[in-house]
Amino acid sequence: MNEDFGRWSSVLMFLKDRLLNMLCVLTIIGLACCLYLLEQYRYPGLIEPETIYYFILLAIFVYGVWLALDYMRMRYYYKQLREAIERSDELGAATLIQSAATGEQRLAARLLQDQHRAYLNELNQHKRQQEIHNHFVMQWVHHMKTPVSVVDLQVQEALRQPPDSEREWMELIGSVREETERLTRGLEMMLYTARLDKFELDVHIRKTSLQDLIRSAINAHKRLCIQHSIFPRVEGEAWVETDDKWMTFVLNQLISNAIKYSKNKSGAKTLQFQLQQHPDDSVQLCVTDAGIGIAAHDLPRIFDPFFTGENGRTTGESTGMGLYLAKQVCSRLGHTLQVESELGVGTTFTILFQTRGIHIMGSRQDSDNFVRLEGMD
Repeated sequence: MNEDFGRWSSVLMFLKDRLLNMLCVLTIIGLACCLYLLEQYRYPGLIEPETIYYFILLAIFVYGVWLALDYMRMRYYYKQLREAIERSDELGAATLIQSAATGEQRLAARLLQDQHRAYLNELNQHKRQQEIHNHFVMQWVHHMKTPVSVVDLQVQEALRQPPDSEREWMELIGSVREETERLTRGLEMMLYTARLDKFELDVHIRKTSLQDLIRSAINAHKRLCIQHSIFPRVEGEAWVETDDKWMTFVLNQLISNAIKYSKNKSGAKTLQFQLQQHPDDSVQLCVTDAGIGIAAHDLPRIFDPFFTGENGRTTGESTGMGLYLAKQVCSRLGHTLQVESELGVGTTFTILFQTRGIHIMGSRQDSDNFVRLEGMD
């Protein structure tokens, strides 16, 4: 029953699409009959009435045969179109339309398939981002449990046996403070990860003193630098077009990594920030530490999400998200982030602030907004 109804609905759709065509054919037949009648009026007996009837029947028959053949050619297309509509809630419904008969239908089917492919690509991208976010949340929770457990054990120990001297109290306070700083850094990373999805809503570009941003980031890590004998040094001055909040986040990641992978080396270590203005008004910032360096085979992957490499497995403190987020932020701001490293010697991160970077960022945001609006339509 449903199949018969579907067949008749296809026939009705076919005929409805050709109403104008049928009207034109009937108009031509009517005009031809009028011409026959005019000739019959001018020259009585020249054309017999049966000839007119024969012409009308023959024209209608030929046109009916053409409609039947055209429908036979189109019926599979209508059938696939109906099935695609019935299965529109399935991802592969658009791929059902394969029997396009006309050039217009082939173009429409190709457009539909291209749109379906673009939709799947965007869907897979969102799934990938969701997987990354879920994995990061799970890993972040695991890492946050460690400082919470350490603080809890220290408090229980202090309650059970309070420190006797001021020195012991200061050691306890210092240890608790170190763990709370780890919690703060973890919470900050989680917060910026959440903001990254709506980056264009949380960005403010203005001319900023890069030297002031660097000094502010260094002051936030001053206690750890003193504790691990790391001596920062800033060379040069420069003003750049950037977002100071997002850029501070990037600098904090680079400084945290420098401290993390330098603190176990003995003696005094340096952390150098070198600013250089290029003739084309672009600015280059090089952040060089004296840490343990990065293995050559790990360098191509350090900006991948969750990649920790040999150093991360050695220290056990890495989530593999810090450099990934720093790279994403720099890319969205129109800046370039690169790395060079020598194992056992140190690592240099280079950020290039290009004069056209703000326009790159703007075009990316416009493209993202267009994709969102197109998806809403």
